[in-house]
Amino acid sequence: MNRTPVFAGSILILLGLLGIAVPMFTTEQTKEVAHIGDLKIQATESKTYAVPTLVSGGAVLLGLVVLGAGLYRKA
Repeated sequence: MNRTPVFAGSILILLGLLGIAVPMFTTEQTKEVAHIGDLKIQATESKTYAVPTLVSGGAVLLGLVVLGAGLYRKA
């Protein structure tokens, strides 16, 4: 009995629902701008990313198809 399609479908559904629930996320990166002796100057750069709703919905739909195919093959 192969559970891979059921597991993959479940993961896709969860990621799609997460993308719908939290459509934007921000990351921060700290870079060293200058280094003079013991003095360090650092800059923090923030980037915001948006997950398109169509991509999230597609992941949910694809996950349902894969999950259904995995369950159908078991029966």
